[in-house]
Amino acid sequence: MTIGVLKEAAPETRVSLLPEAVAALTKKGHTVLVEAGAGTSAFAADGDYTAAGARISTGDEVASVADIILSIHRPARTLATGKVLIGVFGLLADPRTAQAWSDAGVTAFSLDLLPRTTRAQSMDVLSSQANIAGYKAVLMAAQLYPRYFPMFMTAAGSIAPAKVLILGAGVAGLQAIATARRLGAVVEVFDTRPAVKEEVMSLGGKFVEVEGAADASKAGGYAVEQSAEFQEKQRQRIAESVAKSDIIICTAQIPGRKAPILVTEEAFARMRAGSVIIDLAAATGGNTPYTRNNENVVRNGITIVGNSNLQGTMPSDASKLYGKNILNFLALLTSKEGGLHLNWEDDLVKGSCATHEGKVVHERVQSLINPANSTPA
Repeated sequence: MTIGVLKEAAPETRVSLLPEAVAALTKKGHTVLVEAGAGTSAFAADGDYTAAGARISTGDEVASVADIILSIHRPARTLATGKVLIGVFGLLADPRTAQAWSDAGVTAFSLDLLPRTTRAQSMDVLSSQANIAGYKAVLMAAQLYPRYFPMFMTAAGSIAPAKVLILGAGVAGLQAIATARRLGAVVEVFDTRPAVKEEVMSLGGKFVEVEGAADASKAGGYAVEQSAEFQEKQRQRIAESVAKSDIIICTAQIPGRKAPILVTEEAFARMRAGSVIIDLAAATGGNTPYTRNNENVVRNGITIVGNSNLQGTMPSDASKLYGKNILNFLALLTSKEGGLHLNWEDDLVKGSCATHEGKVVHERVQSLINPANSTPA
């Protein structure tokens, strides 16, 4: 089978497979085509891919020859009928792209749709990349913050530790807790899921509790929409924490929906100058009313960084982890003989597939395209 790796468009710095992952595929007898320069931003030269057994090619050849095409984001090229495409395409926010691939006869797997089960952990690209983003968010905040993170006691006086508030205790939030604690900050954490309290406390964070949250136990590890009454309680409780925070790391998102505003204008107005907000939910609107995706905004002396791709600032390790996820997922799509084998009885294969044989097969994506034809949950 021929597997192709496309070069990502700027400003993306990651690549779907590093040479070490290519070597694992070529050892199994697969042919791997890599678009020239695909790994340059992740510090993987074309020569490294050649040494791993790949053939350097043009993007057009990769798209036309490969059976399976790897592209983290939506490729600019039109793909032929019968091609298999694997990446992270955000189709819950962009369902029309799924319709276009369906019309073209492309089988598209979007790994952000992958069911978040124990068996899926080894191919969970959202988690592997969020881990990096949470780590880098705290380091970026420390760089921008004009004061110390840890407590310092010196002959010239004492410095109080930074107070960090983390909104959302998913993978990014938990890594942010661990990193902020290692730097000596005092950490408070908010999440609508009471089940994460133990994890937060085990990392040294204080869990901010708000009673009356909707049950998220059946949401596959994701947050769910909350009632108006709970949202009001949430705003009040978070506002108290925001007012005394020096650093806020925003990670709260709901798949397929606009990110909730958790730092309100009133709460923001109570923060002191010099404070920093890193908003990882910027791509879906952000957790503050002032967030702008891919921009740094300074308002009332407070810096708001809108960046949902901080993993791209660490392209080597991000690509390494992403590539390992891809290798594990490819194992589900290939037979022992190395041919393409799509097992629709496998919940991971079925759950991550958006389009196949001219149809949009993912129910939620389909419901977004044709709301009138969707079946109520």
